[in-house]
Parts: sequence; structure tokens; C-alpha cells
Amino acid sequence: MYSFLDDDFNRQYKTDFVFRKLFTTFSCLAILIACLGLLGLATYTAEQRTKEIGIRKVLGANVNNIVALLSKDFIVLVVIAMLIATPVAWYAMNKWLEGFAYRVEIQLWIFALAGLVALSIALFTISFQSIKSALMNPVTSLRSE
Repeated sequence: MYSFLDDDFNRQYKTDFVFRKLFTTFSCLAILIACLGLLGLATYTAEQRTKEIGIRKVLGANVNNIVALLSKDFIVLVVIAMLIATPVAWYAMNKWLEGFAYRVEIQLWIFALAGLVALSIALFTISFQSIKSALMNPVTSLRSE
């Protein structure tokens, strides 16, 4: 029986293609859920610190200082998460790649790029709420005192 070589390769790696599609779908879903959670946490934190933000604005803090103040805590959490996830991902990827005949080495720049993308997504998610809080009129937050 005759067959084309590319059809043989496609049959051989069909499970990997299905795994890639499934992994991509669930990864995007997980990133979306994480961004929604991060947005909710940023909103809650900004709401809890409205008086502090108002006092800092009255005392002369600019928008950049307030955005940095609100974003610093989240950036630390993202960096800690990256430090925990990087060795686990490296180990899992190495174990998965051991099953292939022609194996590629995992480069360090891949993890650095993934970390930068994670930081960028986190900053983009947080920035809207922190800028909104920084531009708020301090009189409205301090009026109840």
C-alpha cells in the first residue's frame, strides 16, 4: 500500500496538534480569568486606598507617583509568580521534549520573553484602574472626614 510521507507525519503527530489546540485554548481562557481577577483586585485595592490617594494628592503627589504606588504591589506578586513558575515550566517542558527523537534545548530568552509578556499584561490590566484613581479629585475622597 502506498501513502504520502506528509500524510504519515500528520498521522504520527495528530495528537500533538490536538494537544496544541487544546493547550492554546485553555491558556487563553486562564489568562483572561487571571486578568479579570487582577482587575478586580486592583479595583478593590484602589477603593480601599482612596483616602490615602487623596491625601497624597493634596500633599503634592503627581499621577506617576500614585500609579507607581498602586502598581508596585502587583508587580512584586507577578515577579514572585514568575520565579515560582519558571523552574516548574522548565522541568515540565524538558520532560515533554524527552519523548521526541530530535530534541531542542530550551533557551533562557523564552522564559524572559514570557516574563515580560506577563508583566506587560499585568501592567495593562492594572493601569486603567490606577490611572483612574490617580486622576480622581481628592476633595471627593476626603469630604466624608
